[in-house]
Amino acid sequence: MTIIITPNAAVAPTQPAVGIFWRVAGVLVVDRSTLDNAEPYGECITHAAGHYDRWQEWQALGGAWLALAGYPACIASTEYDEWPRGRIVYETPARRFVLYADRRLHKPVIIDALKAAFGLKQAGVIVRSDSHYR
Repeated sequence: MTIIITPNAAVAPTQPAVGIFWRVAGVLVVDRSTLDNAEPYGECITHAAGHYDRWQEWQALGGAWLALAGYPACIASTEYDEWPRGRIVYETPARRFVLYADRRLHKPVIIDALKAAFGLKQAGVIVRSDSHYR
């Protein structure tokens, strides 16, 4: 499975991270931050960027830049919510990561790829659905 890690999120894959992701035209597009660089949100630690804002930033760069950077070119001409997406957060009280994702992404090969991309192979991770990601 092809995974694109955004340039501003280029941390070592072994460091646990939180963030947002999409599956766009068969490619996992990941924007992440380590726990040290993430921000608190209630009783969780989460990635500062949201799906809508990040997608808008990418679209503003244009199709040519996206293609050169290895992103699926269709990002330039589609909306962020047209693709299955999700978010990984860290629940501080429970000391675990929660992977919220569109049900279409709840396949072992995709979950394993996401765990690897976020450095969570050895971490406690639970997978949940969320109405935001349908």
